Amino acid sequence: MTDHLDYGATEDRTLPAVTYALYLLAFATGFTAIIGVIVAYANQASAGPLMRSHYTFLIRTFWIGLGWCILAGMVFAIGIPLSFILIGIPLLILAKVMFALGAVWYGLRCIVGVIYLAQGEPYPRPYAALI
Repeated sequence: MTDHLDYGATEDRTLPAVTYALYLLAFATGFTAIIGVIVAYANQASAGPLMRSHYTFLIRTFWIGLGWCILAGMVFAIGIPLSFILIGIPLLILAKVMFALGAVWYGLRCIVGVIYLAQGEPYPRPYAALI
C-alpha cells in the first residue's frame, strides 16, 4: 500500500487508511474518531505532500464535525425544556435534522477521502468545508 512518486520516494498509505477506518468506525462506537484525529496529528508533520493533504483533510473533518455536533447539541439542549410548553418541539426536530445532515456530511467526506487515497491521489481541496 505505498504510492510511488515521480522522484523515486514512496509514501505509505496505511496510516491514512487506518485513520479513515477509525473515522468511519465512529458511526458504531462514537469514540474512535478521537483516536483517528490523534493519529492524523501525530503523522501529519512526517508525511509527504500527498499524504499530508489527507491528514489535513482528516483533521479538518474531525473539528468541523465536532463543531457541528456541539451546535446541534446546543439546539437540542435548548429544545428540551422548551418542549414542555410545546414551543421547543420544532427545536428538537431541527436538532435531529442537524445531526442527520452532519452524519451524512461526515460519512461522505470520509468516503470521498478513501476514494482519493485508494487511487493514490492527494485530496484536491483539503481546506474545503464541504466535500
